[in-house]
Amino acid sequence: MQREPEAELMNGAAQAAAYAHADFAEAHSRFITLFQEDFPAEEISGTVLDLGCGPADISVRFARAYPRCVVHGVDGAAAMLAHGRARLQHEGFERRVRLFHGYLPGAELPLDLYDAVISNSLLHHLHDPAVMWAAVRDYAKPGAPILVMDLLRPDSHAAAQALVDHYAAAEPEILQYDFFHSLLAAYEIGEVRQQLRDAGLTKLRVRQVSDRHFCVSGRAA
Repeated sequence: MQREPEAELMNGAAQAAAYAHADFAEAHSRFITLFQEDFPAEEISGTVLDLGCGPADISVRFARAYPRCVVHGVDGAAAMLAHGRARLQHEGFERRVRLFHGYLPGAELPLDLYDAVISNSLLHHLHDPAVMWAAVRDYAKPGAPILVMDLLRPDSHAAAQALVDHYAAAEPEILQYDFFHSLLAAYEIGEVRQQLRDAGLTKLRVRQVSDRHFCVSGRAA
């Protein structure tokens, strides 16, 4: 199935609210587990960059799992960040998780280099995937852990709809719509491998980690 790009930003009020209140516990917990499995001896400290942080669920989960780190989350959707900032205030993470409104490439961030770079479900939104890998390459300190997880494009529209029916049947219609179109906009593993070669990130490995996700992990050169 050919890729069908979707809008880069999820900035509608209803769209952002649906995403912020959706139940992503399984997938987002899996993200943290994957990081712990790939970097088992790593006690993360310093500052971690979360690319495409949305309403900051991954940022908060990562900060909770690694209490010696600070997380800087960046996202181009102001509506998403508003939900994230409300959550940080409610849960008391304002000192350890900071959110920045910025559009890649060219987002203004406090640091030039980060001790780790993470990202969940940003790549499929980007019309030019090179933007993602340039940010990973340019913001990661030498040897920094890197973990990127994203959706995996199914073989057909029918397969995409089956995933929506299985995982999002109880979610609002707007979220089901977005999930379906995000699956259509996602990349295949072979495409991601080529993207990494083009970006010079040949030390990072790609693997499928669920029926709808792949991850890219390794250390910055």
